[in-house]
Amino acid sequence: MDPDAALACRRALGRWYSVHGRHALPWRQTRDPYAVLVSEVMLQQTGVGRVLGAFERWLARWPSAAALAEASAADVIRAWAGMGYNRRALQLHAAARAIVARGSVPGTVEGLRSLPGVGPYTAAAVASFARGAHVAVVDTNVGRVLARAVLGLPVAAGATTVASAAEAFLPARDVRHHNLALMDLGALVCRARAPSCASCPIGPWCAWQAAGAPPAPVRTRTTPAFATTARFARGQLVAALRRAGPLSEGALGEALPEAHRPRLEAYLAALAGDGLAVRCDAGWALPGEPAPQGKRSMASPKL
Repeated sequence: MDPDAALACRRALGRWYSVHGRHALPWRQTRDPYAVLVSEVMLQQTGVGRVLGAFERWLARWPSAAALAEASAADVIRAWAGMGYNRRALQLHAAARAIVARGSVPGTVEGLRSLPGVGPYTAAAVASFARGAHVAVVDTNVGRVLARAVLGLPVAAGATTVASAAEAFLPARDVRHHNLALMDLGALVCRARAPSCASCPIGPWCAWQAAGAPPAPVRTRTTPAFATTARFARGQLVAALRRAGPLSEGALGEALPEAHRPRLEAYLAALAGDGLAVRCDAGWALPGEPAPQGKRSMASPKL
């Protein structure tokens, strides 16, 4: 896309975002880098609808990194209920402790990437949305928009190619709103399935539309039912420990569908390796969970 076309495209995108953007999302109402970090970790592989209530409850309980750092790992895992991918809770907990040790949330992408569990995307998002850094934020939605509009492809290309396109498409100013606008365009208009091309504000400059909107290649790979996966089984075990831990190994086995029970030991070993469960006198518990009747459980893993 030549510079004049890119400028016109960005302006059209900005006008659309000012009217149709999801401005009311609570994490867009703050520039607190800790709150933005919480939202970005929660939004990884979890839909906006599920995050809305969880985000507000989390900040009401732990309004700062210092408050979260003082929490037990068990309380953090319990508060994460319903969000999936429980390791993210421990990573956020560990990041809070690292922030307290440093004295503040890092102000650069490089500094943010030094926090536990913070990868390239999350670091860029916090830097842009909290600090206004001049950096592209490329999630799945943004990658799809750029692949179509700039590269003329039906689906996102390789990460390096899309990252280069995103950097080249950045405006000189107001990068925060630009990044948010691309996200919302991908979520609301330029969807993976049934995109609303007729109402797309950047349609006149879209290379994919100009090419006749060629379809994406058909994928033949099948995905196993979630209830048959190890991730499902581990999630069930963590949920059982949330509800009534500590629990014996036998009680945990009863929390699993029968087909998963022969692999109980492997699931528990994986949870222990991830820091999501520890052995204790009563059997198994969440890390940092007080043992019943005054008994001390094994120490939780160092985060």
